[in-house]
Amino acid sequence: MLQAIWLSFTQYNMVTEASFIGTENYEELFNDELFWNALKNTIIYLVVVVPALVVVPIFLAVLVNQRLKGIGIFRSIYYIPVVTSLVVAGIAWDWVYKENGLLNYLLDILGVISEPIGWLTSTNTAIFAVMVVTVWKGLGYYMIIYLAGLQSIPEDLYEAAEIDGANWWQKITKVTIPMLLPFVLIVSIMSSIAAMKVFEEIYVMTGGGPLHSSETLVFYIYQQAFDNLNMGYASAAGVILFLITLVFSLINLKILGKDNKA
Repeated sequence: MLQAIWLSFTQYNMVTEASFIGTENYEELFNDELFWNALKNTIIYLVVVVPALVVVPIFLAVLVNQRLKGIGIFRSIYYIPVVTSLVVAGIAWDWVYKENGLLNYLLDILGVISEPIGWLTSTNTAIFAVMVVTVWKGLGYYMIIYLAGLQSIPEDLYEAAEIDGANWWQKITKVTIPMLLPFVLIVSIMSSIAAMKVFEEIYVMTGGGPLHSSETLVFYIYQQAFDNLNMGYASAAGVILFLITLVFSLINLKILGKDNKA
């Protein structure tokens, strides 16, 4: 990290020695429209993906926490995407999203669309199509965290709630969710960091296109570092990413940490 900070104040291409240039990289960065576009896409990714990965796994964990025969099979099914290679998942979802792929076929049968949609080739839908893959891949991982939290909740609390006349939904909202708040904090921070540094899905499925519409900050840093060999400039962008990630983590800690103390 310290080396990246130092390199952000240098001109360095991995061939010649790094030369100190002061704040020129940061000045160029703040005037680069592609950088701001990548930052905007990253923030959109954060705003859309994180709430889904915080909320939906709670309900999945509640479902697979039931004492039913064969429930272990469902836990395994939900967890399969987590252990599936992102390259394999990206190729599979690319087939789903093709204009003659499964999704357009189903939507056409249902009468939702009249002509195929280019999910990964349209500037309006590309980044959101990739977001679906990120959520699909992360649900099982965060479900396991919540499942550990559910299994640590004393049964006495649920029994007391039943005595007070609480129904299923009231037990979820009055017992389960409040007791899961420490785990919500963990998932919020982890999913925020993951959303801020999303790369593999973009690399495999869209390559940042079309017209940079799905290019995220980490993908932008990768291109600057390894395609353009502009390590100093990429390091400056990396420092900005680090600071933004730190701020979002502290915000999560402040908000949810306060709720936990209460």
